[in-house]
Amino acid sequence: MCGICGAVTTNGSRIDETVLRRMTDVMTHRGPDESGVYLRQAPGLSVGLGHRRLSIIDLSEAGRQPLSNEDGTVWLVFNGEIYNYLELRRELEGKGHRFRSHTDSEVIVHLYEEEGTHCARRLAGMFAFALWDQRAETLVLSRDRIGIKPLVYRHDGGTFLFASEIKSILQHPGVEKRIDWQALGLYLTFNYIPAPWSIFQGIRKLLPGQTLCFRGGTVSTGEYWNIDREGPAGRGEAGLEEQKALLFETLEASVQRHMVADVPVGAFLSGGIDSSIVVGLMARHSPRPVQTYTIGFADMPLFDERSYAREVARFHGTEHREIALTARDVLEAVPAVLESFDEPFADSSALPTYIVSRETARSVKVALSGDGGDELFAGYRMYAGERWASLYTLIPGALRRGLIEPLAAALPDSRETLLTDYARRVKKFVRGAGQPFERRFLAWNEIFDRAAREELLRKRPEVYMDLGEEIVRERLRERDDDAVNRMLYADVKESLPGDMLKKVDHMSMLNSLEVRVPFLDHRVCELAFSISGGRKLRNGRGKVILVETFKDLLPPMLHNRPKWGFEMPISAWLRNELGGMIDETLETGRLSRQGIFDAQAVARLVAEFRERRRDPSWQLWNLMAFQVWHEKYMAGSA
Repeated sequence: MCGICGAVTTNGSRIDETVLRRMTDVMTHRGPDESGVYLRQAPGLSVGLGHRRLSIIDLSEAGRQPLSNEDGTVWLVFNGEIYNYLELRRELEGKGHRFRSHTDSEVIVHLYEEEGTHCARRLAGMFAFALWDQRAETLVLSRDRIGIKPLVYRHDGGTFLFASEIKSILQHPGVEKRIDWQALGLYLTFNYIPAPWSIFQGIRKLLPGQTLCFRGGTVSTGEYWNIDREGPAGRGEAGLEEQKALLFETLEASVQRHMVADVPVGAFLSGGIDSSIVVGLMARHSPRPVQTYTIGFADMPLFDERSYAREVARFHGTEHREIALTARDVLEAVPAVLESFDEPFADSSALPTYIVSRETARSVKVALSGDGGDELFAGYRMYAGERWASLYTLIPGALRRGLIEPLAAALPDSRETLLTDYARRVKKFVRGAGQPFERRFLAWNEIFDRAAREELLRKRPEVYMDLGEEIVRERLRERDDDAVNRMLYADVKESLPGDMLKKVDHMSMLNSLEVRVPFLDHRVCELAFSISGGRKLRNGRGKVILVETFKDLLPPMLHNRPKWGFEMPISAWLRNELGGMIDETLETGRLSRQGIFDAQAVARLVAEFRERRRDPSWQLWNLMAFQVWHEKYMAGSA
């Protein structure tokens, strides 16, 4: 895994090598093993590429980047892993191409020579790459199909910049740091900023499954892959046993491909269904016991899943390591985690992800995870909620509005105890259940609703408050399928790359650990969406076909285990250890001077929380994460 960056100028200005190296080295955590740059200055057109290397395949000097073809007319910087590179290499060697290394990255250079800008559609893996074609005077950027690896860019007319991380682009002296107010509205809606937006005006994220070409001062983008938008009902669904056999075969092959490396490989083991399946498949094909890693919280029993993980490890005979943490251990990571993001990001599960990555990186360079299984096979409670919502709407409206909804609104809501967490879920369900499908999906996902965003951003009338809802509505309408698969599709296109994969990539790369996600091989994804929602979700229970397919690889205690999740008890912490952070980041005078949020609206949220009138802890965490980012990146900026 690596960090990439670069610049192309078309206005006659030269690229400053010092700036290029600064753009490269600010991402040292992504590639601590080596760094390299390619620089070509020419009248009217200059190009520079930067690379930080985390050596995984071919650890020799031959694997250094930037790398080129035989005559130096095509140059590449690459971040990721290509799992079908050996097959592609044999094909390309058969066509006369000569290789100087055994890396997967070199395959891309020669594949581009054969297939041009369409080469990404032949690649199976997680990747973001930039390729400079000197003959065509064209820069080509491409991002993997699901968005596992990040890629951002900026074009101001005369200079085109790109990088794995926003902070790299910010090293360029020509970049002004100005907030994109539409992106801020999206952050308040979702807890993250979806592509193509970023928090900075002018900096954009390349969408998953897209290729960008920069030629002659012009940027063009095109989609090279998408999930089939027609559901199984439109095509005719295969038999259940046939689908299960194909699912086993496809995911098993994916896990095998993801295990290839020239360094030690381990696995995250949460004790949930998805990571347990991955570990089980790894055990079938590993000549040695699989190294597994689990974190547990001795003083937070609601969030401690070690007993489940321990049983899976015993079941498969893994070399198991438990990382026992206290709340203090997690809290000590809060400053490092929040300050590491170069745009606001408020998913609290970044904290345990950072810690498990840090501890895992002490003994391996690569870890497989079960990420993506929930979004493909309906693992989250929200998907089951859609089934219950259809029943809820059968209750007479007067009874819902006059009795059920007021009672639900009066329930306590926090994650501090099991009982109050169930009450929180009921309130959330009722809040969305009576609304139309598209609006219901947003209500179950949004952090601040429209009225709350309007109140917070009273001073920013330019923010379009319905942008988040339009994104959700468009995604849900893109697919002609049952309601469950439409929801899954929307999540795979938006929250999976914007939240889950961003979190895993960022936290693992901070610790120079490569995390691979076998569920998100594009062939597994395509197969998953050929399966109807009714085979994934049955009687309110998700992942039905997944559990039935892999039940022999799962200990019996996991067969009916409900989804719990990796969230943190933010509410309890903000009432105790992190209480001072509220006072520091959300102080009324500070907010008034900043001029972004309505200070009185924030003060009301804090008062409601501290007086226990309701629990807006996740909204407060969202605002606090923004304030930490703002202090680091925008203090003193216009």
